[in-house]
Amino acid sequence: MARLRDPVRGCDWDLEQSWASIAPYTIEEAYEVADAIARDDAADLKDELGDLLLQVVFHSRIAEEIGAFTLADVATGIANKMERRHPHIFGDADALDWERSKAAERAAKGAAGALDGVALGLPALLRAEKLQKRAGRVGFDWPDASGPRAKIDEELQEVEEACCETIKEEVGDLLFAIVNWARHLGVDAEAALRAANGKFEKRFRAMEADAGAAFAGLSLNDKEGLWNAVKHRGG
Repeated sequence: MARLRDPVRGCDWDLEQSWASIAPYTIEEAYEVADAIARDDAADLKDELGDLLLQVVFHSRIAEEIGAFTLADVATGIANKMERRHPHIFGDADALDWERSKAAERAAKGAAGALDGVALGLPALLRAEKLQKRAGRVGFDWPDASGPRAKIDEELQEVEEACCETIKEEVGDLLFAIVNWARHLGVDAEAALRAANGKFEKRFRAMEADAGAAFAGLSLNDKEGLWNAVKHRGG
């Protein structure tokens, strides 16, 4: 990476990059790692972990060039953090609650509010769940699943009554409420939607395979029939 970023002999594209410009690639590579795991593809996982590691090296090299930190600092920092969070493993202390340890670290970084430190770059469903959990730790939460379930009905009604200027906001509120209900049911909303996406894709591809080249020209009723046929045979 140092060679790629060399001002004289380096690659023009790599030289143009910044933390911000490569952040989307970092996120994409993390998702590709997760995809390889979901497919239980060890060979692909090895490749994807390499791609993700390259992102760490890339960010660290940019930081080194401006005197902020080095790749060695990154490795040392995470090693120290793991030791700090596991004093019962690496020291003589009793087991320390993971969340209390992280809260102490956030406080040391200057976090003042319960929601401070929830990364803006997280997928929206995952960030919604983390925000709700943080609020719940300070008592702002329903005691059981009935509260968020009722909230869904309320938000759905507001979506149906919304005008074009507010429809986006109201749909967002509805999605937030659904994540909250899922959380109270013990369901990871991000994982659940990912699984639903996979199921839809599998069934849709099966529909296309059943119909062949004629698929696009079929009526909606015919396509619905294909969908139900795929669904009934366990697709």
